[in-house]
Amino acid sequence: MVDLDGPALAIEIDGEACGGIAVRPGEGERAHAAELGYWLGRRHWGRGHMTRVVAAYLEWLVPALPLQRVEAHVLDINPASARVPKERLQRGRPASRRNPQARRVA
Repeated sequence: MVDLDGPALAIEIDGEACGGIAVRPGEGERAHAAELGYWLGRRHWGRGHMTRVVAAYLEWLVPALPLQRVEAHVLDINPASARVPKERLQRGRPASRRNPQARRVA
């Protein structure tokens, strides 16, 4: 299920839609937090695009929603994707119980 209640943006490179980024804001006692999700077409991997996109998105998002915490869950099969939020978010949390293949990196 796609949750479009949070700010979702398309990623465009050289006039081509090739990815997306969004957050799912928390509710209730977790209203100060959000879960970050992103994807990028394989053709654009390894060029630093997503690192720049995540940085720009978070610079806008955190004050706009007033968030104190942003988490990202990534699949272990994509270690490069796990490095993206590590460059912008605090490190080292245990695996998500909802997705045993995911590793929490923020």
